[in-house]
Amino acid sequence: MRVKRGNVSRQRHKKILKLAKGFRGSRSKLFKVANQAVMKSLKHAYRDRRNKKRVLRRLWITRINAAARMNGLSYSRFINGLQKSGVVLNRKFLAELAAKDAAAFKVIADQVKAAI
Repeated sequence: MRVKRGNVSRQRHKKILKLAKGFRGSRSKLFKVANQAVMKSLKHAYRDRRNKKRVLRRLWITRINAAARMNGLSYSRFINGLQKSGVVLNRKFLAELAAKDAAAFKVIADQVKAAI
């Protein structure tokens, strides 16, 4: 007996075309082109989920540095002072404070200055 694969390949095609929904032109219509586009987009998505963490950390450090300099400290001295003063705050939260609540960040910066 021979194996008929019509149903399997149709389901596979539908799955790929569903993932390609929203792509422009033939990238969302034709299986061969859509398959290439989907494979590439999944590869980029996998890579960029890791890159996102790096990019956000750099942004947080930049924001903390700017706020620390407004309070007369460099970033490295600020982080060193945080550790010495025993304040346990992550960079994400510190960046949020720096951007949204300058007064609260100033209080922390004063604690850091006292510890240094």
